[in-house]
Amino acid sequence: MAFAGLFVILLPIFVPNLFEPLGRASPTMLSEWNAPKPRHSSLLKIALHRQIPTEQQSELWSPLVSQGWRPCAESTGTSSLPKKSRGYVQVFLDGGLNQQRMGICDAVAVAKILNATLVLPHLEVNPVWRDSSSFADIFDVDHFISSLRDEISIVKELPSEYSWSSREYYATGIRDTRIKTAPVHASANWYLENVLPILQSYGIAAIAPFSHRLAFDNLPTNIQHLRCKVNFQALVFVPHIRKLGETIVHRLRHPPGKLQASGTEFHKGRIGDSEVTGAGKFTVLHLRFDKDMAAHSACDFGGGKAEKLALAKYRQVIWQGRVLNSQFTDEELRNQGRCPLTPEEIGLLLAALGFNNGTRLYLASHKVYGGEARISTLQKLFPLMEDKKSIASAEELAKIEGKASLSAAVDYYVSMQSDIFISASPGNMHNALVGHRAYLNLKTIRPNMTLLGKLFLNKSMGWTEFQHAVRNGHKNRLGHIRLRKSKQSIYTYPAPDCCIFFEPHIEFTISQLMVSSSKN
Repeated sequence: MAFAGLFVILLPIFVPNLFEPLGRASPTMLSEWNAPKPRHSSLLKIALHRQIPTEQQSELWSPLVSQGWRPCAESTGTSSLPKKSRGYVQVFLDGGLNQQRMGICDAVAVAKILNATLVLPHLEVNPVWRDSSSFADIFDVDHFISSLRDEISIVKELPSEYSWSSREYYATGIRDTRIKTAPVHASANWYLENVLPILQSYGIAAIAPFSHRLAFDNLPTNIQHLRCKVNFQALVFVPHIRKLGETIVHRLRHPPGKLQASGTEFHKGRIGDSEVTGAGKFTVLHLRFDKDMAAHSACDFGGGKAEKLALAKYRQVIWQGRVLNSQFTDEELRNQGRCPLTPEEIGLLLAALGFNNGTRLYLASHKVYGGEARISTLQKLFPLMEDKKSIASAEELAKIEGKASLSAAVDYYVSMQSDIFISASPGNMHNALVGHRAYLNLKTIRPNMTLLGKLFLNKSMGWTEFQHAVRNGHKNRLGHIRLRKSKQSIYTYPAPDCCIFFEPHIEFTISQLMVSSSKN
């Protein structure tokens, strides 16, 4: 027993590839002992030959009508820059791209609260993806500084007298200028009471960790507007990311020769414009189905005993078995909507909503647990599915190769240009894009996880009944504005903090929005 326990602990050290996140077509030995078969064969059989009425297609692809809101993050045109800065604020941000993005917005807000100068935020190396990309590698620094010049002072680097204040300096000992006790969702007063004195004494304060360290409630209106301005206007990707994103968007809207998805056995050849519903339009699917998520969910994904054992071992190694969901059965988890959607399930959801097999579907995902074996059913349902590697050349992808944050930035850009966006499961990218697209009134589908969990448990349900239940359960989940509730993120729910209600008789009244938000 002792030897077996030691083996489980040392396995990821000596054979790390078994436990690394998977690429789209890179299955691991542990996950592919038994390639999963479709779990919803009766639904899939009909979905593969589905015929979508033209009226339903037209309704699906039509943009959202005005909901009576308009953005209010624009500058007032008058400078609110303090006459004198109280010192320099540094922040060190961990997490992936979208967690860091929210941290950047909070850092600007904290600097404003303190009347301080913000040093360009330092992005920590992500321990999962090992991406060392800096702020300047991802975001347009000059645009960032210029957009906020009337709000706060921002410097690219510290002046020489403070050059000692670095990541390495704070990693080697306890420093008086470092604040590492900032509580999660700290109030503005906490910063004034705990950080301002350090600024006044030393002229500099370094806050680490900083992720999720500013409250969403009880902040002045100008601070909330500033967070919106940073998120929706000041943070623009560097030119080469935008260029690659535009290239992908152009090819999705105007595929050369109308070629079908290359490299698959499905529908090889060419198709005519008349066969493609929504020609010139495309949908982005963020398929968040990685090994971490699969293991942490403790759900059964149909890979048999080998897969269950592999995921259980993974949970033991990564989280020492401390996973809350492990105490529930698969049926209980699915009834609670706590199981991530598999590629097969998200494909059936899209088919039931009215996406036909001529839909141009862009897969925004860094990895898919199970590789091609897991994704093949989705490919059959949507043979025109593309991702970065299938639609762009190796030369075009060279600058982002091996850079998870840059790759995610390209996917974010393409997602913002899509006609429809859908995320298979909640997460930071889902939250960021739902909020950004709501701010711009763009159609975004939010899967009803609880409903879908119950539907997929019902093995006797026919396609017509499934389709009807799916459509009814998603009528109000297509991008309609939901008002932010207490403690909810301003970056996921931008109304009312980032928006002004200006047309009280269009589509929704405030009271209707309140009801809609409470139900969803």
